[in-house]
Amino acid sequence: MTRKIILAIAASVMALSATACNTVRGVGQDLESVADGVDDAT
Repeated sequence: MTRKIILAIAASVMALSATACNTVRGVGQDLESVADGVDDAT
């Protein structure tokens, strides 16, 4: 249950971050940040 919530939050953050980025480099940094957050949470 907790894992599903974390994944849902991560997906939401990733979607919001992708729309806020103006460059491909920024998207890569945001995705890396989200992945680090998921790693820390698990």
